[in-house]
Amino acid sequence: MTSIDSPPNPNILHPIPGQDRVVLLKPLITNPLIMVGDFTYYDDPVDATAFESKNVLHHYGPERLVIGRFCAIAAGVQFIMNGANHRMNGPSTYPFPIMGGSWSQHIDLVTDLPNRGDTVVGNDVWIGGNVTVMPGIRIGNGAIISTGSIVTKDVPDYGIVGGNPATLIRHRFTAPQIQQLLNAAWWDWPLAMITEHVRTIADGTVEDITAIANHAQR
Repeated sequence: MTSIDSPPNPNILHPIPGQDRVVLLKPLITNPLIMVGDFTYYDDPVDATAFESKNVLHHYGPERLVIGRFCAIAAGVQFIMNGANHRMNGPSTYPFPIMGGSWSQHIDLVTDLPNRGDTVVGNDVWIGGNVTVMPGIRIGNGAIISTGSIVTKDVPDYGIVGGNPATLIRHRFTAPQIQQLLNAAWWDWPLAMITEHVRTIADGTVEDITAIANHAQR
């Protein structure tokens, strides 16, 4: 258990005592194709520890799922990976070779498929419940994905999106402010520095964050 006089430990599976529904993903993940940053958590009342099998679907490789630091992922979020793709250039989309027999001679019909590459979630991203993220999507830093959204295209830094398909509702900050936040990159600060300024990070202004970052660089 972490002392109240020290920062939280990013390597504890269940960071909240008595709340097994919340897990930090970094100490949970075993798949080398899934990379998750410190303090990113998943909240699920059924079985949060089943994230790799229940929430990352059709992950046969070689594309990666990369999730940054300090992300909040709600129950039911699903990342659909490239393995879900079917061939669409012919009359049928049916994956004949996987059924075996003589059909397996045509394995190229299910291996030579379009691949959108890695799925990448930035830092400090909040993903609401039952969101579906399609293959190869890039979700920017500081973004918010509304509950039940189907994310079919990239999400900009500090964008708020929602719907099916998810569309941009608004940006959380102005363009100059977003650039300031990206330059400051508070999620990359040393843990001691984050701990010292946690109230400003959570409840301060963009200018406050910029000032702290600039002072640290002197």
